[in-house]
Amino acid sequence: MPDPARSVDDVGFAAFARRWFASQVYRPNTAATVESYLRNHVLPAFGDWALTDLRPSDVQAWVRSRGETLAPASVEVAFRVLSGIMSAAEADGLVPRNPCRGVRLPRVERAPVVPLSVVQVEALRAAMPPRLRAIVVLAAGTGLRHGECTGLTVDRVDFDARVVTVDRTLVTPVSGDAYLGPPKSRSSYRRVPMPDVVAAALRAHLARFEPGRHGLLFTTGAGRPIRRHRFGEVWRAAVVRAGLPRGIRFHELRHFYASLLIQEGESVKVVQARLGHASATETLDIYAHLWPDDGNRTRAAVDGLLGSLAEGTLSEPPMEPDR
Repeated sequence: MPDPARSVDDVGFAAFARRWFASQVYRPNTAATVESYLRNHVLPAFGDWALTDLRPSDVQAWVRSRGETLAPASVEVAFRVLSGIMSAAEADGLVPRNPCRGVRLPRVERAPVVPLSVVQVEALRAAMPPRLRAIVVLAAGTGLRHGECTGLTVDRVDFDARVVTVDRTLVTPVSGDAYLGPPKSRSSYRRVPMPDVVAAALRAHLARFEPGRHGLLFTTGAGRPIRRHRFGEVWRAAVVRAGLPRGIRFHELRHFYASLLIQEGESVKVVQARLGHASATETLDIYAHLWPDDGNRTRAAVDGLLGSLAEGTLSEPPMEPDR
């Protein structure tokens, strides 16, 4: 029970922010990210304040200062953590209004996706350790996310129907054991067609490497689940060996898959379903520039329907005489 003798003005930001964080329901990796932004960016700025002291101008000044050291996308994450805290304080009646409302953020410029080439994908596959080469083929040939690949088990691969079922992902918390959890979102549950090249790669992998715990296809040499940070180390080393620019992410293989579908004429809805996006809008936000814009087809389509309206092709009625 709160102390009725304590003034609302006395509620400290730091204590409330920590209670807010403890009450949130996050996936482990998301919780680690939020905690990091709270500890490194929000509390150092406002930890000594009372909740009621924060004004929109204070938040705007903080956003501007964060923009001097953080990328715009990171500023947005830090801001959303602060805004979540103050929204909860408003809901609890501790502040009259969330001071984050109306605050302007630096614009996040999304760089257009530039898909890897087939040669680059093959170079990455060859540069990976033998027990992880098939995961490159799997991601490039099905578009599965990192956790969906590392969490794939033998019973989710139907070689006869040539389908991969995605209904779990490998969760690797900062502390504690890795485990199989639900996918990123409801739309992430899906059945993805498995091309012959992926089936062949997985068969060859299984012939050489025993599945791990729970039937995991991809494991460490000791048969344990592959933690995200460890995979990252292996991946970055492979990028260097492959002679590719530093910063190439495993996620680029998902972009590669999407670009292949678009190149072969698949619709937005098909690409959305294969990737497990929540909406076609999300798909278009990322890949719209990859769909062909054929001006000749557009012109031909319009001319085919409206060609009779061209000047001189219609018989015009006689003009009425002037009166």
